[in-house]
Amino acid sequence: MSASAKAALALRKTMLVVDPQQNIKNLLDGLVREEGWNLKQALDNQTALSMAKECSFDLIITGQKTSGREDLELLRKVRHVRPHMRMIILTDRGTPEEVLASLCQNVFSYFRAPFDESLMAHMVHTAMTQPCWDDGIEVISATRKWIRVLARCTKETADRLIQFLREADIPFAEREDVALAAHEILLNAMEHGGHFNPYEYVEIGYLRTKRMVVCRVKDPGRGFSFEDLQHAAINSPPDDLFAHVAVREEKGLRPGGFGILLASKLVDELIYGQHGDDVMLIKYLDPLSGGRTWASSMPS
Repeated sequence: MSASAKAALALRKTMLVVDPQQNIKNLLDGLVREEGWNLKQALDNQTALSMAKECSFDLIITGQKTSGREDLELLRKVRHVRPHMRMIILTDRGTPEEVLASLCQNVFSYFRAPFDESLMAHMVHTAMTQPCWDDGIEVISATRKWIRVLARCTKETADRLIQFLREADIPFAEREDVALAAHEILLNAMEHGGHFNPYEYVEIGYLRTKRMVVCRVKDPGRGFSFEDLQHAAINSPPDDLFAHVAVREEKGLRPGGFGILLASKLVDELIYGQHGDDVMLIKYLDPLSGGRTWASSMPS
């Protein structure tokens, strides 16, 4: 192999997958080939730790058969020698406390089986292509029922934060509605309040009671009046929900404008503060599922 070929190989990004059965490796093979990355495999966490001590990886993806607690212990040990190592945790045996601990310890993302393969591949791509360690999520306070974080105004940060929300203590029947609504409002806050400026932050709060889930999103902007939102579908006539598209094109805005309307259909209440820079999403839980435990809310 020529010196130039060796140099090019050395510059290729490498991920380490803890996968004794090759399920995750097979899932990611197409993405790895397309991007030109290296993929290494470890049979267990102990082997992964030994490999991480010998070589610097851009990303570690844990195996499903270990618990979130075991994977967090692996991350702590790896970071003794690789302080900025990124990790995505996959697990069959997670708990809400482990999701919370993963968020606090700057785990890049967290997936509990069964997980969406396309979401998983998207998160791996994000982890491998983002240029710096600073992942943009700062935990202000966190308990199982009440979490407050600051999120950097980037689309990638929004995607990561919503994935953690998907794994929070929300019954399965309401989980995706809450996640999709929060994602739409969070992107609106980052775009219009923070102008996708990575030096600006949105504050997000999550509150879980026995009967409802509340998400609060506060952006760093000056606010708005609903009368000024002619570029949003929420102000389009009921018989022409696409009337706002021409306004968006005239203003040079990205395609869309359905965020507020979509979110309002997914949750039970969408409440804006006086200046429009502070919004609460409220989803009432099914009384039959609201009291279930986190594990029993998942389908069998």
